[in-house]
Order: sequence, then C-alpha cells, then structure tokens
Amino acid sequence: MAAACGLTAAATMLPLVLGGGSGDGARPGGRPLAQAPPAKAPGAVPAKAETCTDPEASLQPSSADGPTIDRIKKAGHLVVGVDQNSFRWGYRDPATGRLDGFDIALVRAIAKNILGSESKVTYRAIPTNQRIEALQEGKVDIVVRTMTVNCERIKQAAFSTAYFQAGQQVLAPKGSPITGYNDTLKGRKVCTATGSTAYDALKAKSYGAVFADTATAQRTVPNQLDCLVKLQLGLVDAVVTDNALAAGQAAQDPAVDLKGDPFTTEYYGVATKLGNDDLVRRINQVLVDYRKGGNESPWMKAYRRWLAADLKGITGPPAPKYR
Repeated sequence: MAAACGLTAAATMLPLVLGGGSGDGARPGGRPLAQAPPAKAPGAVPAKAETCTDPEASLQPSSADGPTIDRIKKAGHLVVGVDQNSFRWGYRDPATGRLDGFDIALVRAIAKNILGSESKVTYRAIPTNQRIEALQEGKVDIVVRTMTVNCERIKQAAFSTAYFQAGQQVLAPKGSPITGYNDTLKGRKVCTATGSTAYDALKAKSYGAVFADTATAQRTVPNQLDCLVKLQLGLVDAVVTDNALAAGQAAQDPAVDLKGDPFTTEYYGVATKLGNDDLVRRINQVLVDYRKGGNESPWMKAYRRWLAADLKGITGPPAPKYR
C-alpha cells in the first residue's frame, strides 16, 4: 500500500494547466472485436449509453481537412486534455517523467495523422469534472480521458466512435464485507468523482451507500484517483468507478480488488467541441486505421502493452457505429 501511495503522489506532481489560455482558445507558444461485453449483475442499472438510441454512433470517417483541422495545422500542435493519474491509461511514469498509457498511445496516433508527428502535442491535465468545460471554453482541441459517451454528454460535446468498452464496478479492500454493487453498500462510505457516470449511477440507485459531500467528509472528488487515496487512508469503505480504471488501481495496490461484476455497459470516445465535425470525422478515420490488423493492430498492441495484465480476455475493440 505504501508503494501504491508513492506512485499516486508521484503521478500527481504535474501542475494542472486547465487555465492560462485566452477565452478564444489561443494556444501556448511552446510545442512541447469484437470486445466481449462485461458480465452484468442481476438487477443491474443500465448505463446511460443504453437509455437512448445509440449515443455512441458517430459521424462517418474522412481524411479530408476542414476548418478545425486547418487551425490545428496552422498552430503546429494538438492541444489534448488528458489524465495524468490513471495508471495504465494516462499517467506520468515516475521513472521516466513521461506521460504514458492506453489513452496517450491513441493521442499520439491522432497527432501523427493530423500533424505528421506524434510529438506535436500539448498535454493539459484536467480533472474529471472539467472535461466538458475545457472543450467548451476552447482550452483543448480534444479530450482523451476514459470519457464515457452517453445521451447527456452528446448534447455538450461531439464524440468519435467508441474506442473501448467498460463498465462501472466496485473497488474495496480484499477483506471487506462489500461484495459488489448491492445491499452490502448500505451505510458504507463510498467515493466517486464528480461529473462521472459512477456518480450518476449512485445517484440513481445507491443501495443505501453514503456518497454525497458533507461538511465533514468529502466523498465526491474532482479526480477519480483521489478516491484510491481516501480508500487507502480508511476515509471511505469503497470506490465506484469504471472497471478499466479500477483494474489499474488494483494493480497499484494489492490490498484492494474489484468486487462483483460490472453493473453498466459504457463506451469511451474521443471528445471535441460541438460543431467540429471535420475533426470528429478525421479522428474516426484514425480509429479505422487503429483497429485494422486483427491481433497485430495498433489497438491490440496498445492493449497488450498497457491493459492485458489487469483486464484479461479482451479480443479487440468495440465495433464502430455510424449515423
């Protein structure tokens, strides 16, 4: 557990850079499957991705340029909102100081396609609850941050096709009486991130868990990894988050593990500002190429490098849906 806390602390050293740009989106001067669906628990609450007709269906792919692509090329770099704290997904490796992970690998592929180099990226670390704001205010061009596509969010941002399938699950200490997303949560202190689909799920059906903020115990946090710290310190009894993220946290701390089965089905997409249709289509073309090649596709190579040790049995990415 001490080692896990050490990695957590090291990963959070990068200062938040959400602000600092002008309101018109001016940039900083420097450059710096078919996947098997997760098992569902009896009585599972459907994820928001299932409460309306295919919110993850996106625009047809295209390699054509457009006004957004032209602006990015003129600037010479892609500004991307990412996580720096999610082990295996988007984290700053304390040994190298380099941002790495499954999401970061996809960012590099997008930058290489648009700008000809995977290094032409300005990374901005943004909290979970500021992803939409960062897009709407023009602070970033895209967000690649384990962001679930759902019916509410497609009103606020434009999304690519799905690049990963996940589900909400409970993380708790190995000796905990909590067995999953069920009545064993009653009266237990549960942590989740504000603005996350986990928070929405608990709000809809909490099983008696105590998860909202109070004057004495903050159980909703801006960054999801803060929940692991609270769990390690004994300030909460469990965490509810995407199983993809929770698997990385369990890999950091052998004293905790995933409980029960995933109780939602969710899809991660690359997000951009509403109206940036040329950028959405270009990213979808990148994803077409990223999925190609079967077991030797860039997607599968990234999966084997970053996720296979903790999320076993995945045979490929979710199939894209178009509208």
